[in-house]
Amino acid sequence: MTVNSTLEIVDIQTGERTALITFDYLIEAPNWTSDGKRLIYNSQGRLYSFDIATSESTVIDSNYATQCNNDHVLSPDNSQIAISHHTKEDGKSRIYILPLEGGEPVLVTPKAPSYLHGWSPNGAELAYCAERKGQYDIYTIPVGGGAEVQLTDTPGLDDGPEYSPDGQYIWFNSVRTGLMQVWRMRADGSEQTQMTFDESNNWFPHVSPDGEAVAYLSYRKGDVAPGDHPANKNVEIRWMASTGGEYRTLVQLFGGQGTINVNSWSPDSKQLAFVSYQVKE
Repeated sequence: MTVNSTLEIVDIQTGERTALITFDYLIEAPNWTSDGKRLIYNSQGRLYSFDIATSESTVIDSNYATQCNNDHVLSPDNSQIAISHHTKEDGKSRIYILPLEGGEPVLVTPKAPSYLHGWSPNGAELAYCAERKGQYDIYTIPVGGGAEVQLTDTPGLDDGPEYSPDGQYIWFNSVRTGLMQVWRMRADGSEQTQMTFDESNNWFPHVSPDGEAVAYLSYRKGDVAPGDHPANKNVEIRWMASTGGEYRTLVQLFGGQGTINVNSWSPDSKQLAFVSYQVKE
């Protein structure tokens, strides 16, 4: 299935959607830069910087890392970007760091597969999902490399770990209670707490920069297996307070994989960037 991709933003308060640009090929996973001027996305293994004012995209030179997936995260000071790149040797995803303006990647996780999702607010650690011994759990590792620390240990999939802005919590999603649901734990892995309880499969919780809200992606129950997050499905982007409770639907769209795999909140916490898709005739 081939698609067009529309890079959009939605106003959190009004729900108004604004289409920024449509590409006649697949793009995924926008990160909003902290100056509010750019969106970083991936396409065909490369990273791109989209200038919101001019609607121009520029490729980011990632040297040999040309098999990047949609797991990329900006450093807190926005000087660097961490990526998940599928290495030539075995085709498995490993995490690297390079300058945001381009440069040579530095390997952080020798073990694979490792799928990046979070960068701690103090800049010291990365959080990621990794398969080790046949089980997918959540780990952290120093940005300079070193020993990884396992935070979850449950059968099935734990995925999408992302720090709260104060660094106290890591939000993630887990199938441990049947459907995929949003969870939260302390940054050391303690106090693992379920935060959504509805009859949907909920993925990729992203905490707003002000710490007040969480946006996440929801698939209809029965449309997908709880542990799958495929493309080209009717999905919703939902909002809830970071303290938990009732959600409200921000956007209904055709999307899924690639829509909001990474944190795409605007720096003022008033908008969210995402990608919707249209099947080509």
